[in-house]
Amino acid sequence: MNNRDAHISREALTDVTSSHVKSATRVLDLFEFLSRWDSEKTHTEIADELGIPKSSLTQLLKTLLQRGYLAYAPISKGYRLGPSIASLAGKVHGNSDLVNAAGPILTWLANETQETCAINLIKGDQSEVMASAIGPHRLNYTMRQGDVAPLYATSGGKALLAFLPTNMLDEYMNRVTLETITANTITSLEKLRSELENVRRSGFAYVTEEFTPGIAGIAVPILSPSGYPLAALNVATPISRFDAAKKALCEETLLRATATLKRKVSLA
Repeated sequence: MNNRDAHISREALTDVTSSHVKSATRVLDLFEFLSRWDSEKTHTEIADELGIPKSSLTQLLKTLLQRGYLAYAPISKGYRLGPSIASLAGKVHGNSDLVNAAGPILTWLANETQETCAINLIKGDQSEVMASAIGPHRLNYTMRQGDVAPLYATSGGKALLAFLPTNMLDEYMNRVTLETITANTITSLEKLRSELENVRRSGFAYVTEEFTPGIAGIAVPILSPSGYPLAALNVATPISRFDAAKKALCEETLLRATATLKRKVSLA
């Protein structure tokens, strides 16, 4: 092989290596994008967000679907992380452990506060109730497993939003539409950012009739060792009972419940 042929071979090898690195980067970018919000994204949304040519993305998605790393929903035409990701990363298993451990703690929290309480996780741009316990009063707010609500309109949602990494929070703020749910719902991004700053300083998130008329809520985040919001515990009560004494009781018991839950799942 002469010098010219050797030079061409090195260039060809460099091109192939560069192509493989680009493909690997695209796969990782895709996984990180879908896992950030745990929600379905369409072909167009993925292409626009990650800057991948649609023709290249089509083949990439097809391969990942075949290997089980993605799942596809025909009705919404959306892609999400598949079972192969869960088995590798243990992400779903970790959330399941957290929710399972929360059961008796929620029962204790409901008994102590005499109000309904729940554990919430991020589900796309919403918070989802994963487990709950109902307070003993006849007049109660009911939170059921599977209930969802906009992150910006509930105490649990605000507790989750406030502790998101800056890039994720900015991404959320750039796309969210703050719809008026009640007369008290926050509809200003500036006001929402200001309130989230207060949540980060105090450690507590509050709502007063922002999602449901007549209901106040208070929540605290459950943070990973790195500070990522894994979940939130919240208490919901009719505003007729949410006086200074009730607020103080909820704050104290939420902190105790969170500390106990973190010890149970080895997060403390």
